[in-house]
Amino acid sequence: MASGWAPDGAVQDQIDDTIMDAVLSARARMPAGEGETHCLECGDEIPAARRLALPGARTCVGCQSTRDQRPGNALFNRRGSKDSQLR
Repeated sequence: MASGWAPDGAVQDQIDDTIMDAVLSARARMPAGEGETHCLECGDEIPAARRLALPGARTCVGCQSTRDQRPGNALFNRRGSKDSQLR
């Protein structure tokens, strides 16, 4: 169901683009290259199993869990807010 001048499937295209942006953003944040043997934040040794499972790991599990709980940037709203549409 299209509305206005939007073609059929425009809403699904927006959803697909938002998901693809999130996937590309997550891939860009993944560590790459040779990892560390000791955590950059606390200095504890990074277990060999973690280094094997996540090549490029630079933090231990505890420090990474803390980092993951920090608030991140929200993705932008492709449709815009109602306030921006009223201006």
